[in-house]
Amino acid sequence: MAYVPVPKDLTRVKTKIALNLTKRQLIFFGLAALVGVPFYLGTRKLIGADIAAIMMVMIMLPFFFLAMYEKDGLPFEKVMGNMIRQKFINPPVRAYKTENFYHEIDSLVKKEGLPDGKEDKKTKATGVASGGRKKKPKRKKKRKG
Repeated sequence: MAYVPVPKDLTRVKTKIALNLTKRQLIFFGLAALVGVPFYLGTRKLIGADIAAIMMVMIMLPFFFLAMYEKDGLPFEKVMGNMIRQKFINPPVRAYKTENFYHEIDSLVKKEGLPDGKEDKKTKATGVASGGRKKKPKRKKKRKG
């Protein structure tokens, strides 16, 4: 008995028209050929066949990208439309703005000249933060001779 795998989600199955390509892919590949081939034929004698072929491929690449790119079932232009709409046309409105009390205290300390609590009396006296170790003074090496 023959076994044929059936996908669980049939909405993602796309109908293929020719050469195992969808209608969208056929349209964009046709547009790429419509733009690239005349460019190659017109420029191969002027700039050489190698450079003309490379430039033809570079011109056709955006069409190939538009034909093949798909993210979450959406084509490139819909993804870009959603991104533009979300970032520029309808930017999000921040509903709640927090207040930074620490910033206000810090600015008050700087303005009034109050001690900021970063140094305590022990630190000022010994030069060492509480809980730290004092650095040993460097000893001079004795020279022989």
